[in-house]
Amino acid sequence: MKLFYIGIIKNEDRPAQELCCEKDLTSYSRFTRENYGEFMSVFSKTVAERTRPGQRQDVEEKSYTFHAYGRTEGVAGIIISDHDYPALVAHQLLSKVVDEFLSKHPRSSFSGPTPQSTFSFPELKEYITKYQDPQQADSIMKIQRELDETKIVLHKTIESVLERGEKIDTLVQKSDGLSAQSKMFYTQAKKQNSCCVVM
Repeated sequence: MKLFYIGIIKNEDRPAQELCCEKDLTSYSRFTRENYGEFMSVFSKTVAERTRPGQRQDVEEKSYTFHAYGRTEGVAGIIISDHDYPALVAHQLLSKVVDEFLSKHPRSSFSGPTPQSTFSFPELKEYITKYQDPQQADSIMKIQRELDETKIVLHKTIESVLERGEKIDTLVQKSDGLSAQSKMFYTQAKKQNSCCVVM
């Protein structure tokens, strides 16, 4: 799971304008990093232009997923990740990033007759590092992981109970000491409890 790009793009006019971004290009060769960075900026602008206000979308291109969140203030947040990165975490991060950006830089600072071209938003560097591991950065992912672990333990417990139940069946059948009435009682009780079998 990898995050490559987080950016805020002004998308109310065409061509879209990249207001601020942070890229993690360490997985690319030193000779191709600049090219990949330009590719990410250009395609982010293209996705932002096609993201309506209030819309969230995921666009897959080759081995990348572009997560987009359009806002009514005339900007869109874009995250580029690999396909394995959870979309839920990406969209939570987008909401956080765009909200923080707009609280620091209101719409009046990037629209109007003489808008500023680039904006300082150093938090992006922190976020692109912190959110590389979505399970550590996102509380929902942590809870989901804990639930999955608990579910595994629960399944193991149920399986061991079922195995024990099968052994009891075998013992009852083999037991000569039980009267026919006891065997019938056990069989009837088992039928009554069969509605509670967990699969």
